[in-house]
Amino acid sequence: MNIEVVQAQSPWIALGKRPSTLGLENGFSSYNAGAFNLKLVKSSQTVAGLQPKLVKDFDFVPGDSLKVRSSDGLYHLGDINLKLRYTGEEGWKSYSTAAKRSPVKSIQVGKNALAAADLAATLPADIPLQVKRTWEMLNGKLVLRFELKNKTDRNVEIGALGIPMIFDNILEGRTLEQTHAKNVFYDPYIGKDAGYLQVTRLSGHAPSLLVAPLGHTPFEAYNPLNDDRTPRGIAFEGFYEWMVYSKAYAENEWKNAEQWNTPTSTVLKPGESRSYALQFILSGTAKDIENKLIENKRPVAISVPGYVLARDVEGKLFINYPKKIKAIQVQPKNALRVVASGSTKNGWKSYSVKGDTWGRARLSITYEDGLEQTINYKVIDPESSVIASYGNFLTTRQWFNQPDPVFNRTPSVITYDNEKQQQVVQDNRAWISGLSDEGGAGSWLGAIMKQLVQPKKEEVDKLKQFVDSVMFGRLQLKSGPQKYGVKKSLFYYAPDSLPKGTYDANINFKVWSAWPKKEADNLGRSYNYPHVAAAHWVMYRLARNYRGLITEQSWKQHLIDAAETGMAMVNIAPYYSEFGQMEGTVFYLILNDLKNEGLTAEATRLENEMKKRANHWRSLQYPFGSEMPWDSTGQEEVYVWSSYFGYQDKANVTLDAILAYMPVLPHWAYNGNARRYWDFLYGGKLSRIERMIHHYGSALNAIPVLMDYRKNPGDFYLLRAGYGGLLGGISNITQEGFAPAAFHAYPSTLKNDGITGDYGSGFFGYAVNTASYILNHPEFGWLAFGGNLNKTGNTVNVKLTTAAKSSVYIAPAGLWISLDAGTIDEVKYNTINGEIRLKLAKAGEYTANALLRLSQPAKVKGTGVYSVRSKSTEKRGGYEFPLEKDHTTEVILQK
Repeated sequence: MNIEVVQAQSPWIALGKRPSTLGLENGFSSYNAGAFNLKLVKSSQTVAGLQPKLVKDFDFVPGDSLKVRSSDGLYHLGDINLKLRYTGEEGWKSYSTAAKRSPVKSIQVGKNALAAADLAATLPADIPLQVKRTWEMLNGKLVLRFELKNKTDRNVEIGALGIPMIFDNILEGRTLEQTHAKNVFYDPYIGKDAGYLQVTRLSGHAPSLLVAPLGHTPFEAYNPLNDDRTPRGIAFEGFYEWMVYSKAYAENEWKNAEQWNTPTSTVLKPGESRSYALQFILSGTAKDIENKLIENKRPVAISVPGYVLARDVEGKLFINYPKKIKAIQVQPKNALRVVASGSTKNGWKSYSVKGDTWGRARLSITYEDGLEQTINYKVIDPESSVIASYGNFLTTRQWFNQPDPVFNRTPSVITYDNEKQQQVVQDNRAWISGLSDEGGAGSWLGAIMKQLVQPKKEEVDKLKQFVDSVMFGRLQLKSGPQKYGVKKSLFYYAPDSLPKGTYDANINFKVWSAWPKKEADNLGRSYNYPHVAAAHWVMYRLARNYRGLITEQSWKQHLIDAAETGMAMVNIAPYYSEFGQMEGTVFYLILNDLKNEGLTAEATRLENEMKKRANHWRSLQYPFGSEMPWDSTGQEEVYVWSSYFGYQDKANVTLDAILAYMPVLPHWAYNGNARRYWDFLYGGKLSRIERMIHHYGSALNAIPVLMDYRKNPGDFYLLRAGYGGLLGGISNITQEGFAPAAFHAYPSTLKNDGITGDYGSGFFGYAVNTASYILNHPEFGWLAFGGNLNKTGNTVNVKLTTAAKSSVYIAPAGLWISLDAGTIDEVKYNTINGEIRLKLAKAGEYTANALLRLSQPAKVKGTGVYSVRSKSTEKRGGYEFPLEKDHTTEVILQK
């Protein structure tokens, strides 16, 4: 995937040459709209500027590209899309104010109106509705209102009503500094009457914008506006519309997909009018949005541990809304069990939630005022079962061990097509079948990282063969002046030098991505190095911490190979290594282990190289570039090293940017879902620009977010965002164990992608970051993420539900407990004296000892330094305990 990303200007030039029909030559009208300065195009009364008064030189809408986007078919804020039919007819007819522009007729309406228009002139003449639009001020807030009136003598059914949400997410031609100053991303809560859209600046700084219903304008579906001609690509994801009704789409374009909400329509009788309105509310940062919703008497939902719910987890749901709840329904009927459990001190309604049936589940809450809220959950099997299925699938269905004399990929874990139920041994994207790049290394990386979480001897044996014979020696050079260099692909396209019939005649190899051997052998893509380093590092951990999984005395060489891979990255692939790498956290983990093992010379060399990179990032305003114009992958490693070297200002800048593209929303698909929108092109089967649901960015970006939470245990938002990304990272694994590149967000699809692709990078994030968190929330009381909690007297007891059961964070103590070997079944925390008792699982076939590490990343007032009271041996910077063979081992920690 080592492409030169060219800012392709030709589609933009072509767009600019189209006839301008918006009427810009007739000028603009400006209005004082409360928190905003509103600018409308006089001819169309669509938005030309929506600038918050708090910030200079910033606009929520794409005002800079107004002229180039002024032809027919390009959407602006203030447009409306409709699909209508007369009752009794079958076909729907589409109407749009953007399709063929004509100046609208300005009209006089109520005293609150800033501007109003009859939109008939810019709609087809045969439309059976009169459509009026008003920009008005109500209770100090800007409101966009549409009034639809049936002007015929027949009933008219509205099967689709979409309000285009046009905000400035066009990154084309801007530098990172400019995008963070000028651009926004926006995320939907597709929650019916409780739904909203949050618009956040790329910097993560205030202000944000909240678009919420006024009156009955439900957020039923979120539709990509792919008919808008603005050129979509790596620098522009596309625009979307807020769908109030979507039945017409569900019957046609979306008929093969199960929607987030039940698609509906409405009927207007002759002469009947209906009003639909959205309000624009200025907020602070993303963290402030829920408080702003409460302030505006909108429903707020908070679920613990989130909206991905394992079946053995006792979840909690808290609802804030002034009106009583009239009814709660679950779809499918037995997917969730929801039981009321009273109210909190400030009136949040509290429920316990248990997932019973694997798959998607929708909770519908009806309030006494008629407002309906939906919350979409994903119920998964217990984490240990999910991870076991994943490991098994990778090392059986994806285990490639057929003769492969040309490309030498045997044995390995190769990309898999779940729709065809077969391995992908050829693809015109060389890396997909070539075991490198995220899209080709993803599967074997996931298989190896699985052993960190849940080692299994049969799987380890296979993976050791792969590491020793394919990864180290073929994919990664084992000797010579460029030892430790990593190739871009083992698969390549060389039809002239290979026997006839080598390549599948049904695949089009006449594309840039079908690399010749020289390009496949290139060692210059730094992003390929962390995958290999992670494999060496896991082999070290397995050799060092277990007896009999792999040769124990080989641990040192595996760790040195991991460190040397990091050194090779900066020396052999220096161009891209100046950026943060996805999975770059592995170099931090390797460095820690080098130090713990007393390998001082190796540690010093690696640390010095990493500090050079961190110093470079420190010199940049926004230090997370990539091979793409904008990306959400470099932030992970940039945060980790900035934090490590004490560059807190840059760590904070990085975290702010992450929180801008990693929303917290009451919907499993979007909660903690770090923005990715082009990797279906590089790692997917269904190839298109599309918001990806829990692509690898979710779990990778969860690393810095949860790391920062451990330093700031009072920031509950960080825990929710990070845990949403962490569990989002495993939410798409099927019960069988197939893990897709991502889930498709388009309402026409709403399903897993067909191939495994680059999923493994995300699983790395899950594997190194999975943990349980115990906290006492000021409103919600004692909570556990990754465990089931009960409190008896002064003792908080938590049974862990994660697959690894290897890490626990106790927020009131600011204490991070982790195991290199052994597992924790249960944690007891004494709320009076702070004493902690850990129940370690009994010794296993390969685990005779536990190795425990303690750290206190947060300075919690009144908390001393914790130490181990139980008998142990200090070893490698931790504490080693022999594990009992017949029963659990208790370890006591005290301050």
